[in-house]
Amino acid sequence: MVSEATTVTVPGPDGDREVRVSSPGRVLWPDAGLTKLDLANYLVEVGDAFVRANGGRPISLQRFPGGVDGEQFFSKNPPKGAPEYVRSVEVTYPSGRSHPQLVIDEPAVAVWAAQMNTVVFHPWASRADRPDFPDQLRIDLDPQPGTDFRDAIPAAQELRTVLDEVGLGAWIKTSGNRGLHVFAPIDPEWEFLDVRHAVIAAARELERRMPDQVTTAWWKEERGQRIFVDYNQANRDRTMAGAYSPRALPHASVSTPLEWDELEHTDPTTLTIATTPGRLKRAGDPWEDMHASPGRLEGLLGWWERDLEDGLGEMPFPPDFPKMPGEPSRVQPSRARKD
Repeated sequence: MVSEATTVTVPGPDGDREVRVSSPGRVLWPDAGLTKLDLANYLVEVGDAFVRANGGRPISLQRFPGGVDGEQFFSKNPPKGAPEYVRSVEVTYPSGRSHPQLVIDEPAVAVWAAQMNTVVFHPWASRADRPDFPDQLRIDLDPQPGTDFRDAIPAAQELRTVLDEVGLGAWIKTSGNRGLHVFAPIDPEWEFLDVRHAVIAAARELERRMPDQVTTAWWKEERGQRIFVDYNQANRDRTMAGAYSPRALPHASVSTPLEWDELEHTDPTTLTIATTPGRLKRAGDPWEDMHASPGRLEGLLGWWERDLEDGLGEMPFPPDFPKMPGEPSRVQPSRARKD
């Protein structure tokens, strides 16, 4: 029987840290039989790759006190009782309000977050030293009803071609669910709104090339059985599960970086907290050198300006955002027709 508390040894840049894990036998994933201690051990095993992908960024914690089948909440403020090696950074939200947000600098911080029942880690696209300027362009390919992971693959491959045409290198990972996330490292010289416009430009170009397979339609009733390019994930304070983050799904899947040539042969359901550490040891981290050669956004922003001249303007923002300049109506199209 597992005791009511245990200690996990976590290697890090300043040596080993001993992180206390209470209720280590608490089952977080009932279907997989995986516990809080299993999660903590997973984060130790993938610690270097996890911090490389998610560290040094403002991060939100998706916490599940009763396991993935129970209640959940997002923790953006650093939880109380944080150890001295946990830091935070002041960030500005779309409302204009500022507040400190947690930053992970070493694996022990991720394990401590797991002690706080964090299952999913949501890092910002910007770094803590320049939180207003993203250094990652992120594109979420989201399969709609009637489509699945296999349908997202050709969209991701064509998106890679689109980005290459404007001088951006594309990196791929599973979402941990049915979708795919495509990242491109960029110089941190553009604010979130500019990066959003660059993502919209790439999404529109992809939609032109694959109109029957891809859509940028914000309203679900207009998407059909296509892959939705969720451009609003590029907004300030909009995040997606980080690389090597577990997901709150029954099989304990992980959002896993891939090499492009293995994409067609990947079954995302097999990439879990039980299997990913072994994969990482065998094959290494496909994203290890992601930021070695960041790209620039002039090409995509030129496409954005071209589309503006052609009459394609701003697109809807999420409902909790303030009304933005040039934004179209936020009324659902079918409801607008009735009105």
